[in-house]
Amino acid sequence: MATSEECCSTQLLDGDGTFNVTGIEHFIKEVKLGECGLSYAVVSIMGPQSSGKSTLLNHLFYTNFREMDAFKGRSQTTKGIWMAKCAGIEPCTLVMDLEGTDGRERGEDDTAFEKQSALFALAVSDIVLINMWCHDIGREQAANKPLLKTVFQVMMRLFSPRKTTLMFVIRDKTRTPLENLEPVLREDIQKIWDSVPKPQAHKETPLSEFFNVEVVALSSYEEKEEQFKEQVANLRQRFFHSIAPGGLAGDRRGVVPASGFSFSAQQIWKVIKENKDLDLPAHKVMVATVRCEEIANEKFAGFTANEDWCLLEEAVQSGPVAGFGKKLNSILYAFLSEYDAEATYFDEGVRSAKRKQLEEKLLQLVQPAHQSMLGHLRSGTLEKFKEAFEKALNGGEGFSMAACNCTESYMALFDEGYADAVVELANWDSSKIRDKLRRDIDAHVASVRASKLSELTSSCEAKLNEALSGPVEALLDGASNETWPSIRKLLQHETESAVSGLSSALSGFDMDEKTKDKMLLSLEDYARGVVEAKAREEAGRVLIRMKDRFSTLFSHDSDSMPRVWTGKEDIRAITKTARSASLKLLSVMAAIRLDDNVDNIENALSTALVDNKSNAAVTDRSITTFDPLASSTWEQVPPAKTLITPVQCKSLWRQFRAETEYSVTQAISAQEANKRSNNWLPPPWAIVALIVLGFNEFMTLLRNPLYLGVIFVGFLIIKALWVQLDISGEFRNGALPGLLSLSTKFLPTVMNLLRKLAEEGQMPATNNPQRNPAVAPKSFQNGSTSSNMSSSASSGVTSSGNGTEYSSPTKEE
Repeated sequence: MATSEECCSTQLLDGDGTFNVTGIEHFIKEVKLGECGLSYAVVSIMGPQSSGKSTLLNHLFYTNFREMDAFKGRSQTTKGIWMAKCAGIEPCTLVMDLEGTDGRERGEDDTAFEKQSALFALAVSDIVLINMWCHDIGREQAANKPLLKTVFQVMMRLFSPRKTTLMFVIRDKTRTPLENLEPVLREDIQKIWDSVPKPQAHKETPLSEFFNVEVVALSSYEEKEEQFKEQVANLRQRFFHSIAPGGLAGDRRGVVPASGFSFSAQQIWKVIKENKDLDLPAHKVMVATVRCEEIANEKFAGFTANEDWCLLEEAVQSGPVAGFGKKLNSILYAFLSEYDAEATYFDEGVRSAKRKQLEEKLLQLVQPAHQSMLGHLRSGTLEKFKEAFEKALNGGEGFSMAACNCTESYMALFDEGYADAVVELANWDSSKIRDKLRRDIDAHVASVRASKLSELTSSCEAKLNEALSGPVEALLDGASNETWPSIRKLLQHETESAVSGLSSALSGFDMDEKTKDKMLLSLEDYARGVVEAKAREEAGRVLIRMKDRFSTLFSHDSDSMPRVWTGKEDIRAITKTARSASLKLLSVMAAIRLDDNVDNIENALSTALVDNKSNAAVTDRSITTFDPLASSTWEQVPPAKTLITPVQCKSLWRQFRAETEYSVTQAISAQEANKRSNNWLPPPWAIVALIVLGFNEFMTLLRNPLYLGVIFVGFLIIKALWVQLDISGEFRNGALPGLLSLSTKFLPTVMNLLRKLAEEGQMPATNNPQRNPAVAPKSFQNGSTSSNMSSSASSGVTSSGNGTEYSSPTKEE
């Protein structure tokens, strides 16, 4: 059996009406009231002072309220309102012991506090015990009548949806049976109810609409203690399961959940102290609002500090987290379940609204992490797509097929990842993230497509450039009638080859025919552009090409050997041939002929520049003629195809003639010089005259051999002077310059020869064998033409002179 030691009590209101907030909070934690939900009941007792209220409660509920000491006299024992937990009664039952009414200690203030405490008890209690003396039943001036009036009056200020149980406890019951006392008591109660002023809405409302009236009687505690305790024990049994349907507190419509009891009691007492009407339904909503919000805030704070959530949030910042949605949903549901468990007994509308707000706050908190997860998922999927796409392309798979397969595969992979990361409580739309991923994939595919197409085009263009540039340059350099037909044939062959290759490569890109045809046409235009660009480049060097061709043909024979102008060559014919070939080159370079159109550029150039009769006609100022090259365009050639205009051709030809004229002049001079050098004998008639006229002199020489020696010595001296003075060399630059040069050098040369002869004559004869070997090599080394070893003296002079100061007259000059 439970004892009073198991009970826990606290003063709820002190004698001044101050609410003990700290005390009730501690009391609720001590008795673990917050865990009870709606499974609790509140019992209060009111009655006259010193009527045994605390004694009754202590015996009925095993509480430890302070009792009056009868030996010290009748006085106030309970001040304010005290609260205790009933021991041994299920469900959890709280009992409030109110200060007795009609006490002399309060005096005139008794009525005000009496009404306030009565109203408070009716507002928070399920069962109200009214302690009254048996001898007051049926009396007009009974002590319980003011108390009942007070109860009924304050009841009018409560807008309560539930009935309160009023249990009248008749104390010190006499021999009159309860069956006889109860009707009289109920009649007195009805009279009091009828006499209490009521609002218009409740004028005709019966007492049973507000209260369930119960009546019990107890024997005197002092005179019949054992009987009193037995009756109290029987009464105690009625408080077990009091909140069950049909129990003493069976009407539970307005009950406040246990976790909100403290706040509810504080607010009720605050309203009562302010002397306002107490709207219990509105108060219930208010309590539910405050408590549910407190619970929601506690759960939100707990969620933010939750270790699992903090680790998950930190992990998702650096990369994707496997099972993100499952982990986050588990944490969210755990805290929401806690909220539901703690707020389950509060008003449903308020509870749901606050739960919705909690969900929104939690979702708002976790949304950045969810967005980070989706961002990692999107970027990771995109990177995987890029790798797979590149691998598929490198593996030889067609571009369109690879793009389609990879896109479908990795969009499905993203959907799987999103399903793993979904937050079930949130109705977040993932279409934006998904659409962005699809746009990124499409953009990458388009970028790779453009890059691949560019690579294909560039490759084909490079091959075309390589296949056309060199051959076109060679063909233009060897300009002939077949130059442009050969270029056209080359262009057609290479273009068809390149277009065929590109067309085959484009088949894997699944592009429309229009785009494909456009690319192929662009490649054809590029090939044509390569040829035209090369032609324009070569046209810019046409003058150099013309001079090279002229030089080649003019300076080399048909066997490509260098020409030696011996005097037998027809320089005029060679010049005409070389110039005609150069003119052919100019006519080929004058226009682009990639079409089969015929033009008369060559004829016009030949007529205007080569034909002597035409030249004579043009230069003859007395005859007025038309110059075919006095124009900026060619007939039958569009300006876009013109490389060198007629006017430019005329200017180039004039420059070409001027720059090649020197070569022709040099050739003519060389031919004439060759003729002169080869014609050293006198004319035949001069030889005959010499023989006829010099016969006598010849015979004289034969008769006198000494003349021959003199003549021979004179010949050697003249030969030496000829070599030393380099007479043939001096006269190469003309007769007058040669004479002037010889006049200045003649006397020094003669003096030098004499000095050398004198030196040779003074040398000892023994040195001759040593000197002669040295003289001969010097004579040979310096190109002396004397080969007659018998005239050693003359040879020695010549060699000595050539080997020292006059070894190279041409170099000195």
